[in-house]
Amino acid sequence: MKDINLKLVKMEDIKFNEDLFIPIKTKTIVDTVLSTEGGIFPGTNTVVIGDPGVGKSTVLLDWIADFQKQGKKVLFVSGEMNEIDLYGYVKRFPKFAKLPIMFMGDYSDCPKEAIEQVFDQGYDVVLVDSWAEVTSMVQDQMGWARKKVESWLLDLLDKNNKGENQSNKNTAFICIQQMTKAGEFAGSNRIKHMTTAMAQLRFDGRGYDAERYIEFSKNRRGGVGEKIYFSLSRGGKVDYSFETVEDDS
Repeated sequence: MKDINLKLVKMEDIKFNEDLFIPIKTKTIVDTVLSTEGGIFPGTNTVVIGDPGVGKSTVLLDWIADFQKQGKKVLFVSGEMNEIDLYGYVKRFPKFAKLPIMFMGDYSDCPKEAIEQVFDQGYDVVLVDSWAEVTSMVQDQMGWARKKVESWLLDLLDKNNKGENQSNKNTAFICIQQMTKAGEFAGSNRIKHMTTAMAQLRFDGRGYDAERYIEFSKNRRGGVGEKIYFSLSRGGKVDYSFETVEDDS
């Protein structure tokens, strides 16, 4: 048996940066489902899945725009949409106009290096849309197996969670992930274990009258199972309620 230099510590001897316990807030009722204290915490990872067309990107852009409004340094990594797509979003939701965006299509020959360098700048919150697109681009570039690409990205998130970047910011990541045909989370157990929270955006019902809602199935910092409904208004707002809301989109 190989000898291992075991390191055992007492919880009272572990020192933390107190800023890790100050939540980042949207200043909307969404905060109440993000965590018990309200908002998301630095150094955490949230994975989001959702029904096609439910509004995943819109809702999450709304969150990081609200974080930015509170003075936080945010970034949107777009692997799914191009400049024309995002221009349409900004036309409808003007609050997105000042969000810094990294278009992965601009780095198709060097996605790995681009992601590493931009994360190293240090952000409070980074939205990645989507996990599958970023890992696919890196896999094509490096010729790695899927598990190796997944490990690379998880290790990169962990490094920045810990504040190992130029700004010493404990970055919180929100990543959109694919679903299986059964409508479940698509990904390895390691992804599931390393995430602080897992949320799903769903349609409640079918057809034109279907309601949209957010529900957490895992949340180490808050509750699970509570639905918060949302609507995408023509007036450029995302409205939230614990009751069903009318969608005028």
